[in-house]
Amino acid sequence: MTTVRSILLFVLAAIAEIGGAWLIWQGVREHRGLLWIGAGVAALGAYGFVATLQPDAHFGRVLAAYGGVFVAGSLGWAMLVDRFRPDRYDLIGAAVCLAGVAVIMYAPRH
Repeated sequence: MTTVRSILLFVLAAIAEIGGAWLIWQGVREHRGLLWIGAGVAALGAYGFVATLQPDAHFGRVLAAYGGVFVAGSLGWAMLVDRFRPDRYDLIGAAVCLAGVAVIMYAPRH
């Protein structure tokens, strides 16, 4: 159950961080205004909080693993929101990153 909780927290963190960055991008680059920017800042703050809920107590390990989740999540966000079509190298790279996440976070340690 701890692994499932950890994965769900990574997904929630990715939505908060990627969504927050996207909202700020929209507010600034697409001239949508301060409300979009403020919502983005709040979402980025939520990401910082969600990351602290990971069961692993090591900040460096959690943040390093989250980097791989961020790579894959960014491609997923781009596909869903921006209609981006990743090529096979994007998908292979994301799979490699997620394999790294699995090794960093879920390998048996003694």
